[in-house]
Amino acid sequence: MSERIDISVVIPLFNEEESLPELFQWIDKVMQKNQFRYEIIAVNDGSTDHSWSVIEEQAQRSSNIKGICFQRNYGKSAALNEGFKATIGDVVITMDADLQDSPDEIPELYDMITNQGFDLVSGWKKNRKDPKLSKNLPSKLFNAVTRKISKIQLNDFNCGLKAYRSEVVKNIEVYGEMHRYIPVIAKWAGYNQIGEKVVAHQERKYGVTKFGLERFINGFLDLMSITFVSKFGKRPMHLFGTLGVFSFFIGFVILLYLSISKIFFVVSGIATRPLFFLGIVTLIIGVQLFLTGFISELIIRNSSDRNNYLIRRKIGL
Repeated sequence: MSERIDISVVIPLFNEEESLPELFQWIDKVMQKNQFRYEIIAVNDGSTDHSWSVIEEQAQRSSNIKGICFQRNYGKSAALNEGFKATIGDVVITMDADLQDSPDEIPELYDMITNQGFDLVSGWKKNRKDPKLSKNLPSKLFNAVTRKISKIQLNDFNCGLKAYRSEVVKNIEVYGEMHRYIPVIAKWAGYNQIGEKVVAHQERKYGVTKFGLERFINGFLDLMSITFVSKFGKRPMHLFGTLGVFSFFIGFVILLYLSISKIFFVVSGIATRPLFFLGIVTLIIGVQLFLTGFISELIIRNSSDRNNYLIRRKIGL
């Protein structure tokens, strides 16, 4: 079993060859100053530049630097999930590789987890160094909606700089594009001590952003998905079955009413009335919803392959 250390820093990255040496050096400086035992796990998400070569070179210089290299690009959530699996630190820090997140924040984040009792601390880029129209305004709208739905009082859900108690990252699953909602996932896993810290945000020094405006559309869709999965993922019959029974009952009542009208009151033209077709449709929908719930119950009992990724190489792991 690997020896426990103080901090694991997980860095998902895609085409960040220019920033990596400076970032690793900056992290090491902070760790040495505070006498932390640490590791850096750099997860190369299918970069097409020389990012992996830089990681290999840096790992030869320092045993604290470790790496995971995906065969192709899977996305930030996949990179974080694999990084989380590999961590051995008591506290796990995540940050982006573009130098916009400051490693100088690590000691305070570590203290909030170890001494102040938080399970998760999310950074808040209060003074963002991003374009207002394309990033800041959509981000504020996104955070407001997420805050309303999740009931978690955070100002910046999508900040890459976060700190976690080790058991949190070992007991949650991040897939698809759910990295935006890790605080929501953690809360619904039972980790309710979620805090926030204002963090410094630097201007991008190298390269360009890897995310476009489509991330906000995808973000809202993911929020709907994770809300449904968290509430009904283990008991889909509770949702589909309830809706199915309700719809079936309405259809049954409508058809019963029409049947009584036909038999006892000799009302003609029943089969041509819109109400007759409404009753048939709601009856069918009710049966389909019930069967959907039943099939969903069977599916969730099977193991999932959604988090299996092709890893080309590993360093130090």
